[in-house]
Amino acid sequence: MLPEKVVALSKTKLILLMVAAIGFVAVGIWLLTLDAQVIASQPRFNSPTFIYAIAVVAILFFGACGYIGVKKFFDDTPGLILNAEGIFDNSSGVSAGLVPWSDIAGINEYTIGRQKFISILVYDPEKYAERGNALRRMTNKANIKMCGTPINISANSLQVSYPELLAMVNDYFQYYQQGDARKG
Repeated sequence: MLPEKVVALSKTKLILLMVAAIGFVAVGIWLLTLDAQVIASQPRFNSPTFIYAIAVVAILFFGACGYIGVKKFFDDTPGLILNAEGIFDNSSGVSAGLVPWSDIAGINEYTIGRQKFISILVYDPEKYAERGNALRRMTNKANIKMCGTPINISANSLQVSYPELLAMVNDYFQYYQQGDARKG
């Protein structure tokens, strides 16, 4: 049996994420303060409606990210636990909680831009998509459409690098999915 592996949330990474969120919210607020005539006089991006819409989206999205960052900063629960039961995910605002090995069909990687995620493929994605409040459910369903699963884990908030995280998750998945735990 593999020993339980606990990965803490990285307070340093969370602070950096919160600072970035504050920066984007500030840019959104600044965009809202621009005069419509000044925006219209620009050679590019000269639609005040478009600029104001971008500003509102930036404020709402990055404001939510900042809020989640603050919550995670004061959360003493580990960000990720791998053990004989399964994967316990507490790494993000849409964390899956406990995902038993028996629910996991596979492990994939998914990349958006330069951001890499470990996608935990489950036999019943809807079971995990329905967890949480309305915003979380909506995000989970969007993740299913984009990645094929509602469970995507990033190393961004964890005290581990992405390659280490991927190797760790793959090792535990292979061990527990192949029945090695029942042999010893």
